[in-house]
Amino acid sequence: MPAPKKHSVAELLELAVKAVPGGLHRPGQLQMAEAMSEAISSGTHLLVQAGTGTGKSLGYLVPALHSGKRIVVATATLALQAQLIEHDLPRLLSALAPHLRHKPSFAVLKGRGNYACLAKLEGSAESDSLFDSGQQWLGELSRLEQQLGRIREWSQQTPTGDRTDLDPGVEDAMWRRVSVTARECVGAQRCAFGDECFAERAKAQARQVDVIVTNHALLALDMLHDRSVLPPHDILIVDEAHELPGHVTNVARAELRPDALRQLVRRVSSRLSADAVDKLEEAENAADGALASAPSGRLIQLPQQLSAALTMLAGAASSAATTLAANADSGDDTASVAAHQDLQQIRELAEITQRMAEGAEHDVVWVNVDDRERRTLAIAPLSVIPQLGTHLFTDRTVVATSATLTLGGKFDGVARGFGLALPEAPQWHGIDVGSPFNYREQGILYVAAKLPRLTSSGLPDVARQELLELVRAAGGRTLGLFSSRKAAAAAAEAIRAETELPVLVQGEDSLSHLVRQFREVPESCLFGVLSLWQGVDVPGSACQLVVIDRLPFPRPDDPLPAARSAAADAGGGSGFGSVFVPHAAVRLAQGAGRLIRSGTDRGVVAVLDSRLHHASYGTYLRRSLPGFWYTTSAEAVRAALGRLDTAARAGV
Repeated sequence: MPAPKKHSVAELLELAVKAVPGGLHRPGQLQMAEAMSEAISSGTHLLVQAGTGTGKSLGYLVPALHSGKRIVVATATLALQAQLIEHDLPRLLSALAPHLRHKPSFAVLKGRGNYACLAKLEGSAESDSLFDSGQQWLGELSRLEQQLGRIREWSQQTPTGDRTDLDPGVEDAMWRRVSVTARECVGAQRCAFGDECFAERAKAQARQVDVIVTNHALLALDMLHDRSVLPPHDILIVDEAHELPGHVTNVARAELRPDALRQLVRRVSSRLSADAVDKLEEAENAADGALASAPSGRLIQLPQQLSAALTMLAGAASSAATTLAANADSGDDTASVAAHQDLQQIRELAEITQRMAEGAEHDVVWVNVDDRERRTLAIAPLSVIPQLGTHLFTDRTVVATSATLTLGGKFDGVARGFGLALPEAPQWHGIDVGSPFNYREQGILYVAAKLPRLTSSGLPDVARQELLELVRAAGGRTLGLFSSRKAAAAAAEAIRAETELPVLVQGEDSLSHLVRQFREVPESCLFGVLSLWQGVDVPGSACQLVVIDRLPFPRPDDPLPAARSAAADAGGGSGFGSVFVPHAAVRLAQGAGRLIRSGTDRGVVAVLDSRLHHASYGTYLRRSLPGFWYTTSAEAVRAALGRLDTAARAGV
């Protein structure tokens, strides 16, 4: 489709900001739009740091639509994805359609795990395989069965099968039982429900539209599978771009869990010879025993017992996969779907265990032990820079944007992380368009400097009391950003026990529903972990207090950051300074950025980690944040929150 000539990007932006609520024209927005338009014309990739309140969604959507080319927008979270689909794009396209060659169409495309799987639901209607009554309380079984019944009824009516359209929502644990990952899916051609598949329908719709909105996880999957997942497109916009390397790492990560291995061996046994079953069970027992005796944490070199067990398991799984492949198409439709799913998982098992056994220098292998002493063997790439450098910037113009793309005022760090410092890297340009907000007048940064240094996970009693006093002063209206689900749950328990305030907790419903309730229900609190730290946009008095329980450093025993830090140390640099501190600076800035979302917002960012005030790196971290008025006075902050609460209740 040829590019429209009727209006300039600046003129279209003026029309757009009048049509979209909160889209007031800001200099940085126009600067971003014009820089992006130039990048599209020249084919030069663009990195844009756009501070909170710039209106960057219009800043990148308008020039993209003006180009007349096919567009993919990848967001870091489902919450931001929903914001674009439900609010920004519908209003924007209605306003601009008369001034474009045609009204562009758009669709959302998510990973398969976001859609109900009809094959799984059909199987659950014929058996109780979705539930393991030996591992669950009767009350929990009853609750999950009620949720399953509601999902079955909804699946017969919904046109999308998208979890976000299920209202009220269901628990994460329940949704995992009625959905499949891309690795588990047998494919539309082999599945009896292929013609009705919700995920396949969404993918087919995405092929027909002008603007596809997806997420980083699916973009990462596309890059790691030779660009075969997303439909062809000309422009890729990566919002919250600082998150992308982490999502690519997560998609490239694989795990070996003994309980899942046992279940898989048990499922496939009936379709294998006795000899093949014996070999699988022998390898399974060997892997289970080797993993039980392996030390927790990173394995720089695999213990001999574990290496031998992985090699044995890879061989047994590969042999079993050959047999299963020959028999997978026999039987009725439902049985065939199950057979193909088992085949996919056996093949994946063979690939994962072979990769683990090889112990390549570019991979990190570690043993994880959870709170219930269950062990998992995991593997992930030491670096995803080669994958990003090879696949991200090829055959399309890429615009990467975020409020936190620079450290020390330079784009060099994020550019290296994207592979733009590799030999043969394409041309790129970076631009910082600033922020329109007066942070010193609009917000307070409070550090609880008198709290003792944190020494354990969870939420210590003194921090819990501090949180309670802050939330009471604010009258609710609190977004709690926590370092762990354990800490978020402890915070919710404390507030529910001591107040009548509504408390929403991530995991109790879909994220989009929780954010909507937080936005709409006065005096509510929303507590959660990583996916709330970016992409949540709740302007106004609904969010006047953002609480961060501790500085978001990677855990020192987290194998991947530790391995990357060690690699930096070995190269003559500082692992802590080049890996841990920048990670914390970016995440802290993203979390603090949830507070001021409009020119009239007022509030407090409260950090319950005294290191931000006392530690040598505290000044560096504070300088990475917006320029809030800074204090360590709890009394002054509680008084300010009380005034804000009074004004909010009065509608001022």
